[in-house]
Amino acid sequence: MMARPFHFDSSGSSHLAGRWRVGQGRVMRWVLLFLSLLWAGTASAEPVRVFAAASLKTALDAAAAEWTGGRVSLSYAGSGAVARQVAAGAPADVVVLAHADWMRWLDAQGVLGSDPVILAGNTLTVIGRVGDAELALTPQAIAARLGRDGRLAMGDLRAVPAGIYGQEALVALGLWDGVAARIAQADNVRNAMAFVARGEAPLGIVYASDALAEPRVAIVSDIPSDVHAPIVYPAAVTASAGPMAQEFLAFLQSPVGQSVFRAAGLQEPPK
Repeated sequence: MMARPFHFDSSGSSHLAGRWRVGQGRVMRWVLLFLSLLWAGTASAEPVRVFAAASLKTALDAAAAEWTGGRVSLSYAGSGAVARQVAAGAPADVVVLAHADWMRWLDAQGVLGSDPVILAGNTLTVIGRVGDAELALTPQAIAARLGRDGRLAMGDLRAVPAGIYGQEALVALGLWDGVAARIAQADNVRNAMAFVARGEAPLGIVYASDALAEPRVAIVSDIPSDVHAPIVYPAAVTASAGPMAQEFLAFLQSPVGQSVFRAAGLQEPPK
């Protein structure tokens, strides 16, 4: 019996190859769709990284809790320290400082991705311990309250805005010469307030919003706002900011965000 010759059907082979290519294309499309969804989920899971002045801790902690757009990572320090960290490459998406000069310096370093906006204002106060009497802003009254060894707690006079504003006010009020040698400087305004809260200094100069956040201190004198430069909080996104940074900054400017700032003792942005 003779074997039949085998005939190769080229049309059938082409048909099978076509089906393989179609199936392979569908698989690749599903793989690409899965990877795109995975990337989108990972991107959206990244927090908005906010570097901010220490005096904004109460307000920004509350604002971040109110925002429904995603997670927020918050880091606080004195404005000078924040500006230098961001300029050196710290992974910030949003920067909020307590002095326009530091924001201008940061802008000059080429790291900002938007024009700064002013989020809020503030006022300066002199604080003492809870139960202390009101204090007259005179050399004699301050000297009496400080006693022989007491210090006046303030933010760093060169880098911390509360210290810069405070020194400007003391000079304008004719009080600087009497306290210049008795300043206890801190790396941020919250740490200056902590000196008073712990009883390590009888007096301190802080923002009004700070005094509201610490139950162990009380305002003993308000410093007039016309004896120092306006206190403002400029904010901007960085050039390396993630996609949600601008949305969080917009939220801080919204009625809801601004109501959180007012509740924390901050004032409306100066007009």
